[in-house]
Amino acid sequence: MNDFERKVYRIILNMTRFGKNPSMEQLKRKTGKDEQTIRDAVKNLMRQRILKWDKLKKKWII
Repeated sequence: MNDFERKVYRIILNMTRFGKNPSMEQLKRKTGKDEQTIRDAVKNLMRQRILKWDKLKKKWII
């Protein structure tokens, strides 16, 4: 996990702990990166099985 992936992971972790799913706009604002870079980081985290998206509940499983 590189620094940017760790940053995205921490943002998602902290927001989901309080019952909120971060939107792409929130992630873009908090990271200062563009949408494609964030999507690539999230895909890598999902490939490494660090993050998982629950399609039925529409929330992150960490």
